[in-house]
Amino acid sequence: MTRSQLFNALILALSSLGLSAVQAAPWQVLPVLPSEDAQESPDIHGTVVTWQQLVSEFGDYDIYVADVNDMNDVLVTAIGDANDQMGPAVYGRRVVWQDLVAGEGSADWDIRMADVNDFAQPVVYAVSDLIGVDEQNPAIHGNTVVWQEKGGDNFDIYGADMTHPRAPAVFAVAAFEFDQRHPSIYRNTVVWEDNFFGDWDLVAADIWLRDRPASFPVVLLEKDQQGGALCGETIIWEDNFFGDWDIYAGRVSDQNEVREFAITSNEADQRAPDVSGHIVVWQDNRSGNWDIFGHNLVTRRTFQITDDPSDQVRPAISGNIVVWQDRRRGAWNVYMAVLDGPEVAGCALPPRGDLNHDCRVGFADFAILASSWLDCALEPARVCN
Repeated sequence: MTRSQLFNALILALSSLGLSAVQAAPWQVLPVLPSEDAQESPDIHGTVVTWQQLVSEFGDYDIYVADVNDMNDVLVTAIGDANDQMGPAVYGRRVVWQDLVAGEGSADWDIRMADVNDFAQPVVYAVSDLIGVDEQNPAIHGNTVVWQEKGGDNFDIYGADMTHPRAPAVFAVAAFEFDQRHPSIYRNTVVWEDNFFGDWDLVAADIWLRDRPASFPVVLLEKDQQGGALCGETIIWEDNFFGDWDIYAGRVSDQNEVREFAITSNEADQRAPDVSGHIVVWQDNRSGNWDIFGHNLVTRRTFQITDDPSDQVRPAISGNIVVWQDRRRGAWNVYMAVLDGPEVAGCALPPRGDLNHDCRVGFADFAILASSWLDCALEPARVCN
C-alpha cells in the first residue's frame, strides 16, 4: 500500500467513527391544527406553515396557512373556492399554490399567490393563468416564483418576478425538449428534474439574468435522481442508482463540477428530502413504516425525529422547525417538532486546524494534514529540494 493509499484509508476510518449512529428523538412532536379532514403536503418558512386540506364539508382541497410562533395562539387562515387548491409553498408571508380554474366547459391548473401579512384578510394574486395550459408544482424564494408548465407535449420550467405582485414579470427558465418538472429555488438558483437522457436527472440554472438563464448539470447518472431541494450552496435529492432510494447531496458553489456525497445509503428507502442550513430531513422506512429522519451536515450524524408506528411522510424544514404529514390520528394531519440539542448543533466559527469541516480538531484532521506532509508547491519546483 502506498503512502497516499494508507493516508486515504486512515482518513476514511477516522472520519467515519460514530457518524452513522441513529439517536432517539428528545423533542416533543405535536399537531399544528388537529382535524378530521386530511391535511397533506406541508411546507414551512420561519414560523409560517402551509398545507393542502381536503375539506369534507365541501369535498375539495383548500390551502391552509398557520403561524406557529405561539402554539397557544396559532394564527390560521384558509384560502379556497369551489375548486381545488393544492401543492402549496411558502416564503416569508407569501404562499403560492396551483389552483384549478374552471370556465367555459374546461379547467386547467394556474399559479396563485397570497400575501398573508393580515391573516384575517389574505390578498390573492394571479402569478400565471394561461388558458388551456397547466401550470403546477410552484416553489418560491424571495420575490421569485417558479413552476412547471405544460403548453404543448412536454413540461417546461417558468418563473415570475413578483416584486410587483399585480404585474408579474414572467420568464422562461428551462424550455427544452422532453420534460422538465418539480422545480425548487434558492435565491438565483433553480433546480429541476429533467428526462432528456431517458431517466430523471437533476439540472440547475442561475437565473440572475432573467432573459439568459445559465443552466448546468447537477447529476446525470443512470437511474433516477429527483426531488431536488436547495439551501445556500447545498443541493439534496433522492437517488435510486443502487436499486433502492437513498439521499445524496452536493455543493453548487462550483457549477463546473458539483461534488456529490451520500447523506444516507441505508438498504431501506429514503425519500422526499428537504434541507435548511446544515440540517437535512427525509422520510425513511428502515423500521417497516415511514418515519422522519434528519442528518447534521456539520457533525455528520444521523438522527431519528419520529418513531410512531404509523406513517410520517413529506417533511419540510425551516431553521430548527420540522413539519410533516402524520397518520397517527387516522386521517393525515400536519405535525411539527422544534429540534434542539446536540443533534442540530451548528458551527459559527470553525477552529483553526479543522480540515474536515466538522467544527472540531481531531485525528481525522491530523490524517488529512499528514497525507500532504512535506508536500511543496513552490515555483520553480527546484526550490522545494
